[in-house]
Amino acid sequence: MPREIALGDALVPGLLVLFVLALLALWLLDWLAGRFGLYRLVWHPTLFRLAAFVCVFGAFALFLN
Repeated sequence: MPREIALGDALVPGLLVLFVLALLALWLLDWLAGRFGLYRLVWHPTLFRLAAFVCVFGAFALFLN
């Protein structure tokens, strides 16, 4: 994966692609968690979403190497 990606005239970090993919995966995970009532079991749903995003983004970054 390149270190920088050219979008028009701007160079953006290569992890931006992984960030967007992690957001899409998190939206799917969030929908599934809401659909099956997982948020009733967690103390703070917002912190759970943030932790899930960090885990998904970190996993995508690890699989990149």
